[in-house]
Amino acid sequence: MPRADRSAKGGSAEAASRLRMARTYLDAAELVANERHASFTNVTAGLAVLAGIAASDAICCVRLGRYHRGEDHRGATDLLRTATPDGRELGTRLERLLGLEDTAHYGATLIPASAASNAVRWARQLVGRAQEELER
Repeated sequence: MPRADRSAKGGSAEAASRLRMARTYLDAAELVANERHASFTNVTAGLAVLAGIAASDAICCVRLGRYHRGEDHRGATDLLRTATPDGRELGTRLERLLGLEDTAHYGATLIPASAASNAVRWARQLVGRAQEELER
């Protein structure tokens, strides 16, 4: 069943704001990742998830003039997939990040270091694409 459209209007100002936030989350994720404490993997992944969501919002603002605003962030993947020619690939990256969201933010188990590292890499890719979109 398709997800309900829960979007808000967004233009260049919103795109720039969401990109700034994405970079901030990504910077924080990378700082925490460098601490190399086992218990920090969830924090690293959680921040990477937030970076990916914000980057997705920025891309959608630029390309579609709207971004996802629902509580279920997975609806953002549907919107992102339609936003750019490589939207399907970008949506897959965001979906992978969102797959870590529950454990990262609310789980009682630790995310493996390799998964946290992957999350940062996926977030970095999304933030990079958002930057490219704003520079177009």
